[in-house]
Amino acid sequence: MPKMKTHKGAAKRFSLTKSGKVKRAKAFRRHILTKKTRKTKRKLRKIAYFKAADAKNIKRLIPYA
Repeated sequence: MPKMKTHKGAAKRFSLTKSGKVKRAKAFRRHILTKKTRKTKRKLRKIAYFKAADAKNIKRLIPYA
């Protein structure tokens, strides 16, 4: 079987934890931050994880992560 290629876009955005979960950043933190509350911005800083169904697809894109 040939070596699988890593999807570079996915590799830049997602990473795997030791337990196999897929880590991602939260959306809506790029701009227009003045109208968002402190609490909202604080929550957006935290890391999020994909649900199992989505994680399976992402793991296919980053086979050697």
